[in-house]
Amino acid sequence: MKDLKVGDFVAVLDDVIKGNIIKLTNNTVIIEDENGFPMEYKHNEIVLVKENQDELARYSDIANEHLLNKEVDVKQKSVSKFKSDNKPDKMPPMEVDLHITSLTDSTRGMDNFDMLTIQLDTAKYKLEFAIRNRIPKVVFIHGVGAGVLKTELDYLFRKYPVKWQEASFKKYGLGATEVYILQNP
Repeated sequence: MKDLKVGDFVAVLDDVIKGNIIKLTNNTVIIEDENGFPMEYKHNEIVLVKENQDELARYSDIANEHLLNKEVDVKQKSVSKFKSDNKPDKMPPMEVDLHITSLTDSTRGMDNFDMLTIQLDTAKYKLEFAIRNRIPKVVFIHGVGAGVLKTELDYLFRKYPVKWQEASFKKYGLGATEVYILQNP
């Protein structure tokens, strides 16, 4: 093949190897693959790569005006959608995991009352933080268990200007409560 020269980017036929030619002889071509290894092939086993195949595949129907317009429309829609999702009511809620394993390194030496106290203190602190910082929605992940923590959380929420309900079953299962901070009148 007379059109090959040292430095050309080539691909091996019947294999997934690409690389640059580092040496040419009458019978063989030595290429350095993408990992830096030299490999020897016959002239008829390689092909010159003139264009990046990924780019060619992306624009295979470049002459079709409708496809070009669709590509531009898709880019514009994705940008505008991103901007509309930045509204405060679309922001994801603050999540607070109240599982004792996520609050402490070890529960050694603690009884149930100690663990419940840590969980409730954390919930109270996070709820007051959300109220102070005007975070509209908080999800407290408490787990299912015997329901003691959930009952205590319900009692805690009555002391604050909030409404609460079960959080999304699809996302959290049965063990989470979603709290909405009420705006001051």
